[in-house]
Amino acid sequence: MFTVKRSPHNPIISPRRDHPWEAVATFNWSPIKDGKTTHVLYRAMSERELLEEPKIHHSIIVHASTKNGSDFTDRTPFIFPEHEFEKYGCEDPRVTKINGKYYIFYTALSVYPFQAEGIKVAVAISDDLKTVKEKHLVTPFNAKAFVLFPEKINGKYVAFLTIHTDLSDTNVAMATFEKIEDIWSEEYWKEWYEKRDKHIINLHRSNDDQVEIGAVPVKTSKGWLLIYSHATSYFSKQEHNFGIEALLLDSKNPGKIIGRTKGSFMIAEEYYERTGLVGNVIFPTGALLRGKILDIYYGAADTHCCIASLPLEHLLQSIIPNTKPIFQRFKNNPIIRPRTNKSWEAHGTLNPATIELDGIVHILYRAMSDDDTSTFGYANSKDGLNIDERSVGPAYIPRASFEMKTQPGNSGCEDPRLVEVGEEIFMFYVAYDGHVPRVAVTNIKKNDFKNRKWDQWSYPVLVTEGEVANKDACIIPEKTKNGYVLFHRVNESICADVFPNLDFTKQKVTRCIEIISPRRGMWDGRKVGISTPPIKTKKGWIMFYHGISDNKTYRVGALLLDLKDPTIVLGRSALPLFEPVEEYEVNGVVGRVVFPCGVILRKGVIYMYYGGADDVVGVTTAKLESVLETLK
Repeated sequence: MFTVKRSPHNPIISPRRDHPWEAVATFNWSPIKDGKTTHVLYRAMSERELLEEPKIHHSIIVHASTKNGSDFTDRTPFIFPEHEFEKYGCEDPRVTKINGKYYIFYTALSVYPFQAEGIKVAVAISDDLKTVKEKHLVTPFNAKAFVLFPEKINGKYVAFLTIHTDLSDTNVAMATFEKIEDIWSEEYWKEWYEKRDKHIINLHRSNDDQVEIGAVPVKTSKGWLLIYSHATSYFSKQEHNFGIEALLLDSKNPGKIIGRTKGSFMIAEEYYERTGLVGNVIFPTGALLRGKILDIYYGAADTHCCIASLPLEHLLQSIIPNTKPIFQRFKNNPIIRPRTNKSWEAHGTLNPATIELDGIVHILYRAMSDDDTSTFGYANSKDGLNIDERSVGPAYIPRASFEMKTQPGNSGCEDPRLVEVGEEIFMFYVAYDGHVPRVAVTNIKKNDFKNRKWDQWSYPVLVTEGEVANKDACIIPEKTKNGYVLFHRVNESICADVFPNLDFTKQKVTRCIEIISPRRGMWDGRKVGISTPPIKTKKGWIMFYHGISDNKTYRVGALLLDLKDPTIVLGRSALPLFEPVEEYEVNGVVGRVVFPCGVILRKGVIYMYYGGADDVVGVTTAKLESVLETLK
């Protein structure tokens, strides 16, 4: 798993009003290294030609270069319409150097209004990226996003392209060539097209998605890495989301897929990605290795050129099948199941809070009764894995009016989180009367907790009030420079508020400092909420959170929060660290759910306790250093 970091210089190239050819947009750039210099070619759009017909934004391809990776100079028009096949624009270049020459493949527009039969691939050839030596039309059919591998494979030139990009049967395909001139041979493509079904590499997750080749493949020790674009609901009337995914291909047989990311690891989040000529679009068109770091060059909102970076090794680990996951389930999971002979927990035992006191892990788990009332049961474990003791009755029951049943259905006390502050243990939980879920808090002396004096819980008070649903709450277990930071969930986002003390009889949540929100089109694209109380490390606070996808699968990711100001997010996992796989997580009261509420740290190992399918309790472990590594 890994964290994606956008360049602090983003957007790196933006439109310039003093350059008429790029006054409207500069995006979808392709890089190539030459010693210490990085050359880039990008698509540039002008203002509409008001004195010409048709009055369109003309696209050309511009060249620029840099030695420090962020300051690109000499922004000079390089490829522009000269022939009939590119009469109405040159778009989205991909550059490969092979046989000592630069081959720049781009989208050529030959008809207006734009339509599929006039959108094809062309190539410009240059010896020095200063002048174009020759141009050719490549595909005689509708296609885009042509990438040529930077070396021969098995004695042949290899390319990937997206065919029928502007039609409903769009697909990624592979082509191989005996000689370089075959790339623009009409005879070659006629024969290839007749057998095109044999060349297709199907990357669609559904028939409604759009997949398009992104960057020129990058050679790694594990195979060829291909970064590409994946857009959900592209052909429907629903809102579609552009994401970036990765594919690993066999080094000797690039038509063979070794593995791919399970979904997008990056979507439009920043202002410059969400707002522009075409908002909410990120589109990868380049990739370069910088030591152990992979830099992805992408277009943002069809307006800017940007860079995002991630560790190559971590990306490859997430792609390669059978790679050992960071979190390892306890072999004897589930550790807690409903006891059908006890009516108070007969319908589910789930979502456990944990705290370690004197070497014993104490567990408070949500228990569902025959009439769908939630209470908290108690269990403990010396080794953190096997249950040694379990209560006969509930350790905590609904007492206040705001958590008492007012109508048939769910009610009570849900999803606890335990935090130790001094000699007190604070428990934040969801209080639900069947109308609006709200956050409540109670506390108890540590000695009373250890001695199971459950009648010593303080009378609960609401932390959140009003008619806004609020869930998933806990505090940072120590006072920061600004006060006690409390996290909670408002609607679909994780929020925070700050309090001078922990007396919630006199103060309530009054604001939402947004920490993170869903990333549309990703594994956490529907809702996010905190999972466990934060763990303090030298690098920052680690806080696990749950994310819900469009197909209502609950998975777990992690945040790294600033030590001094935990409302600042330093890192966020791009892919889930833990997801439902086992039968007891996939099938149950609510399927496809892993929902942690408790975590402890022992000798550098994280023990995370979770509810599986809203029915049972499991535990999974990971090395602290491994989790931190993913959040770098």
